Amino acid sequence: MKFKTYKIKSEVWIYPGVQAAWHFASVDKKNSEEMKKTFGACARGFGSLPVLVTVGQTNWKTSIFPDRKSGTYLLPLKASVRNKEGIRAGDSITFHLKILS
Repeated sequence: MKFKTYKIKSEVWIYPGVQAAWHFASVDKKNSEEMKKTFGACARGFGSLPVLVTVGQTNWKTSIFPDRKSGTYLLPLKASVRNKEGIRAGDSITFHLKILS
């Protein structure tokens, strides 16, 4: 399986709820469809895909999760990454994803 690094631009948003603390960036629909087609058979729990992410100067391993409502994958952004990179809800960020399946 050939691995590809995806370059994605997205707006950071907070998961709606009473104690909204989780920040996410959405993978666009076109790339989400390609990822699901190419790597969907490797999906783990809840349909997640393990990834290596780069935002600014920060790299970390995490998973992206499918969102049935939007038909896209969601990237959770840890507080430590947001703080280090100065990222806040509403910011437009560019990040790189490499699927690790």
